[in-house]
Amino acid sequence: MQSLNRCPPPLQAPRRGFTGALVGAAKGAVMGAARGAAMGASGEVHPAEPKGARRHDPAPSYWDYKMQRLWLTPQFRVLFRFGPPVMVVALVAALVLASESRRTALAGAITHIKEEFQARPEFRVSLLSIDGASPDLADAVRARLGVSFPVSSFELDLDMLREKAESLDAVATADLAVRSGGVLHVAITEREPVLIWRMADGLTLLDATGHRVAGLAARGDRPDLPLIAGEGADQAAPEALALIEAAGPLTQRLRGLVRVGERRWDLVLDRKQRLLLPSDRPVQALERLLALDQAEDLLARDVVAIDLRDEKRPVLRLGEDAFTQAQRARGLLPAEEKKTESDL
Repeated sequence: MQSLNRCPPPLQAPRRGFTGALVGAAKGAVMGAARGAAMGASGEVHPAEPKGARRHDPAPSYWDYKMQRLWLTPQFRVLFRFGPPVMVVALVAALVLASESRRTALAGAITHIKEEFQARPEFRVSLLSIDGASPDLADAVRARLGVSFPVSSFELDLDMLREKAESLDAVATADLAVRSGGVLHVAITEREPVLIWRMADGLTLLDATGHRVAGLAARGDRPDLPLIAGEGADQAAPEALALIEAAGPLTQRLRGLVRVGERRWDLVLDRKQRLLLPSDRPVQALERLLALDQAEDLLARDVVAIDLRDEKRPVLRLGEDAFTQAQRARGLLPAEEKKTESDL
């Protein structure tokens, strides 16, 4: 099959000379007689063609053929349909915005329309609702947000307001949303205090992660919470809670935990007893001591301190009376003279 892009072969040149003329005349006579016979049989009468008129060639021209090929290309059709309109719009916009006064007027009109749209009643926020917080904390959140009502919802930066609410020590998380009816709803997750941290400048309530919750005026205001002290005790709050939980039967005697050197804990019991725990695996060391106390009733004796920092060799520090009796038992001190009643 011949390709469409190939140009048609040129027409055959007419024959020249006398013989060619005779052949042409014979062909014309035969074709004229055939056409006349056909017209006579059908009864149609056609006007005679004007002399010198050229017959129409049904084949497309070169440029028509090229345009037909281009219209068959999807990219050309899209470009032709959308390209000129876009160019016209861009040209008109460039002509309109070429003047500074027109640009200023257009910007003012857009701003006015935007303000009117944002000031519609359906976008107005008039109330603030706070859930999940105590009354004192709710008042603190209200004061920290500082939103003046009524206000358009488009003017509220919820992310910035959330950061303001979470900047309060007692707020763990805050979720803000604008609800129907023009209500700004704030869902607060409040921090739960579990420890009291004693510092040089006062008492502070801490949550389970060691984050500050609030200040405390006096220890008697929260007697249900354990006490910790020492530099860096807040950073080791989870470990302190684990030790308090492992203390078990010593909970009633426990007076607090002291952070030593920002690396280990001392457990302070009543009767001025102190348990020196190691920096590594302090919970396991305390559990071993509790097992020894259950077997030997160690903590009920006159013991001032028990040093558990060396896992293989615990060290006991005896009280004054127990130390004196131990020296006498070894013969280092003379035996105590027994008092007798006088006969008088």
